[in-house]
Amino acid sequence: MARTADLLGDWWTPLVLREAFFGSRRFDDFVEILGISRNTLTERLARLVDEGVLAKTAYQESPTRYEYTLTEKGRALFGVLASMIRWGDDWLASEEGPPVELVDLSTGEVVRPVVVDERTGKPIDHRALRARPGPGMGEAERARFAERRALRRHVSGPARSDV
Repeated sequence: MARTADLLGDWWTPLVLREAFFGSRRFDDFVEILGISRNTLTERLARLVDEGVLAKTAYQESPTRYEYTLTEKGRALFGVLASMIRWGDDWLASEEGPPVELVDLSTGEVVRPVVVDERTGKPIDHRALRARPGPGMGEAERARFAERRALRRHVSGPARSDV
């Protein structure tokens, strides 16, 4: 989670990605649509390219201009952004409703994203989950994980969830 927050955790990066999902590809398009400064956009695009989220391809020479397209890794972030959109629709929208709706192209129906378990297709409820060390967690991280779990139990007592 920390690595994802590091990548997406500033104001502009999720907005740049949102626009990439909805068709923006060229630098000037991002600037115009988002009202982002050129320096800030340059930094965000470079980071997303370095992380393999966007691919940078020249579409013009003299001067060289580039377009930015989502990679497979980038397209996999849509669920994260859709969850953010849903949360904002539920908790931050005005009384009139959300400012933008996601609409299914084949039916025209509004889509309300939810996070589901890939295996069962059922919505995920944090109260029915707990976290445990995964195979990629190193020994030092495992020790800190165990310390945090023990501290949570000490502070709040036994809980049905360790998340």
